[in-house]
Amino acid sequence: MSGTFLTTRWSVVASAGRTAGTPRTGADAHDALAELCAAYWPPLYAFARRSGASPHDAADLVQGFFARLLEKGDLADISPARGRFRAWLVTAFRNFQANARDRERAQKRGGGRAPLPISADAAETLYAPEPADPRTPEREFERRWALTLLDRVLQRLGAEQARAGKQAEFTALRPWLTAGGGEGGYAALADQLGRSEGALKVAVHRLRRRYGELLREEVAGTLDDPAEVEAELAALLEALAS
Repeated sequence: MSGTFLTTRWSVVASAGRTAGTPRTGADAHDALAELCAAYWPPLYAFARRSGASPHDAADLVQGFFARLLEKGDLADISPARGRFRAWLVTAFRNFQANARDRERAQKRGGGRAPLPISADAAETLYAPEPADPRTPEREFERRWALTLLDRVLQRLGAEQARAGKQAEFTALRPWLTAGGGEGGYAALADQLGRSEGALKVAVHRLRRRYGELLREEVAGTLDDPAEVEAELAALLEALAS
């Protein structure tokens, strides 16, 4: 998957929504939307759970929402809220959730079709460990969105390092990608890996730089205008701090 595609996923969908009836409403836009949905369903599950839905009903709601969205095949009603997939997605899901009581259960599940592999049990393992707190469904959605995005970036960085034959080193250095760093400092890790402290510091610097690049790529892929990356990053950091 090319970096160019990653930075234009939501732009492709948004453009299709603005130019319904043109070739831009074809497979590329649908595939881009499907990929975004597959990547960012956990925040919607957290939103549904925080709204009071049971694990099973929350999974039903998310699955039904994506079934309707992806199977309808009409992108004319895609109207990006502030150019962010995150903002549009939670608004669309909130509307779907409000009308869900009037739908048959089979419709919630997309008539038996499952466009995304969402398991209530698997989803609950992400949500259940969260401590009780007064966050609203919207704030929980934003926090879970930020966590999902960071996890995706770490997975991409880990895959890159594995392809370069550096999986063991990445596993050891991963704690240093955050501000807290790892336990024992560079000296202990240098002794563990049989490398000098200086070499480890260089390796950490390079990993952090690449992590930042991938983070901005991932964020840009959810925006209509990549120029909004810094503002979106600031919003996500605020969500994590709340």
